[in-house]
Amino acid sequence: MVQLVGSLRKELADSLSACRVLVVGAGGIGCELLKNLVLTGFKNIEVIDLDIIDVSNLNRQFLFQKKHVGKSKAQVAKESVLQFCPTANITAYHDSIMNPEYNVEFFRNFMLVMNALDNRAARNHVNRMCLAADIPLIESGTAGYLGQVTVIKKGLTECYECQPKPTQKTFPGCTIRNTPSEPIHCIVWAKYLFNQLFGEEDADQEVSPDTADPELSWNPADTEARATASDQDGDIKRVSTKDWARSTGYDAVKLFNKLFKDDIQYLLTMDKLWKKRKAPLPLDWLEIQKLACPQEVTGTGLKDQQVLGVAGYSQLFSRSVETLRSMLADKGDGAELVWDKDDPPAMDFVTAAANLRMHIFSMNMKSRFDIKSMAGNIIPAIATTNAVIAGLIVLEALKILSGDVEQCRTIFLNKQPNPRKKLLVPCALDPPSANCYVCASKPEVTVKLNVHKTLVLALQDKILKEKFGMVAPDVQIEDGKGTILISSEEGETEVIGSRELEGEVAKGRIGFGGDQREIPAGACATANNSKFLSDFGIRHGSRLQVDDFLQDYTLLVNVIHCEDLEKDVEFEVVGDAPDKAPTPPGAQEDKNVANGNKDSAEPSTSSKAPAEQDDVLIVDSDEEEPSSSTMDVRMESGGHKRKLHDAETGEASAKRQRLDQPLAADEEDDDIIALD
Repeated sequence: MVQLVGSLRKELADSLSACRVLVVGAGGIGCELLKNLVLTGFKNIEVIDLDIIDVSNLNRQFLFQKKHVGKSKAQVAKESVLQFCPTANITAYHDSIMNPEYNVEFFRNFMLVMNALDNRAARNHVNRMCLAADIPLIESGTAGYLGQVTVIKKGLTECYECQPKPTQKTFPGCTIRNTPSEPIHCIVWAKYLFNQLFGEEDADQEVSPDTADPELSWNPADTEARATASDQDGDIKRVSTKDWARSTGYDAVKLFNKLFKDDIQYLLTMDKLWKKRKAPLPLDWLEIQKLACPQEVTGTGLKDQQVLGVAGYSQLFSRSVETLRSMLADKGDGAELVWDKDDPPAMDFVTAAANLRMHIFSMNMKSRFDIKSMAGNIIPAIATTNAVIAGLIVLEALKILSGDVEQCRTIFLNKQPNPRKKLLVPCALDPPSANCYVCASKPEVTVKLNVHKTLVLALQDKILKEKFGMVAPDVQIEDGKGTILISSEEGETEVIGSRELEGEVAKGRIGFGGDQREIPAGACATANNSKFLSDFGIRHGSRLQVDDFLQDYTLLVNVIHCEDLEKDVEFEVVGDAPDKAPTPPGAQEDKNVANGNKDSAEPSTSSKAPAEQDDVLIVDSDEEEPSSSTMDVRMESGGHKRKLHDAETGEASAKRQRLDQPLAADEEDDDIIALD
């Protein structure tokens, strides 16, 4: 290959040779990007990636070969790229970019950061670190034939978190356990079943009929049937699924009849569930073996793309149970298996169990290929897409290093030419959102929760870390006393001034002079995890100052106490968050965005999209298993961008923003699509 540096003007070529750049991720986009950088003339490159090379990477990550499987992606990528340009100075880190070692000072060593990531958590973190260090960031992503590159510069453009990102699709437990209506419900149930039988049992992944279903209504005439059903072996009201399975020696026939006959008969006694739905049809092992041909298949093509009959999946279920039982026995007492889409016995089990349940609930069964795609959240990865996006990243980098940040664009790669015959569509960068809870001058949010039921641990893990993307939050209550609620440093209980310990430590209060500072009982931050927020005087209208020193990020959290949140919703972010200003306590609260289970996204605030913005696709995922594969669709009409969300399975949800009529199939070529 020939280096491109000779075609650049001398000033820019010298700048490339001297500047230090950071590449985060050495996967599909990262491999192409590293090659492009050295061939363009970049000499000082640092690359970081936590992953090791897998066989499935070899079809598109061309810096890796079969002999490299099991080795560090970052290290092997460095060695391979040096063959293109031996004079380059490349440093590789086999580590997580979220490690505290890579702090703001680390980021300030670079003139430019380029993301080639496959998950939202790391994207959020790098976004915040670049904002804190005031370093330009080039964000990118691909999904199949779709791709996107954009530039993020503090104060000039919106940051990665200025626009809300839909959360991963979740399903109510009662739907999974009682009334599945889509194949994905049965696939999720089968994955839960694998964990309950062979892996780590989880109370949130129960597979037995849900007697707490809000639709549940008992028919008095069925009392005897219910009693009979509840007396069946394996009644998981009395013993866990795994304990019962062990007691049977993992007998495949008993497991089959328990899961696909007895439990279904029990569901049929819940009469109200089936008044407006087609009732499920129980399966019996012996009857299936007598009446059906195990070799029955439908569909053509590869074996994994064929669909077996009920008898065939019954036999596959039996064989996979026996194989998994043997694997458990080989590991010894107390061993557990971990479900992996690339593990044949585990995939056989989920394929068989999911299809049998689909048949019971009158759905068309799916091939192993289709089930693997849905169970593994697989988004197709195309090598040529990665190559195009990596090239666009370098072009945007050249603009930044030339001092022409204003000329940078968000560029979209389309699956097919739009009406203007364009595959690549540039769009002007949007300005920062004034109310973004990350890049605003004073980030602030309002959270609705029940202070009497929300644990400190839930505040830390589910709200601050999961919802707001923090890594190591410190929380102080703005109560005039400086009460420390959460500390990122274990055992931090420092108090300024003389301490009157006797009698006060036991109460969690330490006095000094006329002022007193509340110290959480137990004199250790982790001791607070099992306590409720109300135990620390947090109530309606309380304010929490949250600091993440690693991200150099401070967020003010306003607390609204609410006792009537929806079922399975632990908290809600009030207002059109996160791209709108939060509603202060006591103000109007008519627009709520629920966390976790019911996140939603608002239309873009941009009002000046260029004319060539037809048929644009925004993509935020590269690897096979993104944290979320929800699709946003933005469509230009009357000067407004509009969004449509798809579930992670690829099936369209009906939810639309500012759309009066459904989008016709022939209109899709004019859409602006965003994938995350």
